[in-house]
Amino acid sequence: MGGVASIPTDPSRKVQVISAGYSRTGTVSMSMALAKLVHGPVLHGGTQILTRDDDYCSTWIKAYEAREAGDKEQTLKLVRKATAGFAATADLPPSDFIPEMMELYPEAKVVLVRRDPVKWWNSIATLTGRTTPWWLGIIVAPFPGWRYIPAFASVYSRSTLRLAGLDAKNASPMELIEKGGPHILEAHHEKVRSVVPKGQLLEMDLSEGWEPLCQFLGVPIPDEPFPRANDGQAADAYATKILLKVLGVWVGIFSVAGLGVYSTSRFLRRTL
Repeated sequence: MGGVASIPTDPSRKVQVISAGYSRTGTVSMSMALAKLVHGPVLHGGTQILTRDDDYCSTWIKAYEAREAGDKEQTLKLVRKATAGFAATADLPPSDFIPEMMELYPEAKVVLVRRDPVKWWNSIATLTGRTTPWWLGIIVAPFPGWRYIPAFASVYSRSTLRLAGLDAKNASPMELIEKGGPHILEAHHEKVRSVVPKGQLLEMDLSEGWEPLCQFLGVPIPDEPFPRANDGQAADAYATKILLKVLGVWVGIFSVAGLGVYSTSRFLRRTL
């Protein structure tokens, strides 16, 4: 996950490149690579969800809910709001809205990074189980943006199960682990292929480096190694950072509460 989320300053800018790979398919590396190749801010979904304000995360949740309700106009409006001003996107949620993204940005070029489905599923299942315990909503409640993570995990899980053709009604993240599997990644790939015109789609492995990506985008190859960021390590490092910050805030809350109780008890003893 990136450090600080890019915030666009020109909302009229349109998305030029969509990295359509699902989470844990090198989305951090792709976002870093695109940041070198396109002129403008790059949206890495995980970073944006975790570091932006309440409104940003809730916008994507509302987009998922509008799509579930069959409200195409509202879905497009919300996806446009969340992606406006970015030159490129990577990771969820944008990669989970490829049909809508292509309708909003019909000239965008799309990059689909391949990964071994079994290794991908093991990585996704581990991440989902680690980041959606029942108590998460309680401890992140005081934090703008983060307080919406449990709700986002729920709508994302339902979307992923529907992608695999499974019953997603009222599904929880843990049900995704129980019902999902490696076939979900291939289902996503087939969906992307069915929506994106062939001339606008590049399928590649990260091991291929700059050449196919730069040739596809029509830009010079940078004189530096292709970015190599481990999505899992990045997520773990960011999770640790969040937990330390959460711990600090809750220590502060309990300290203030304790001081309040102590001051009140002293006041009552003096007045009684």
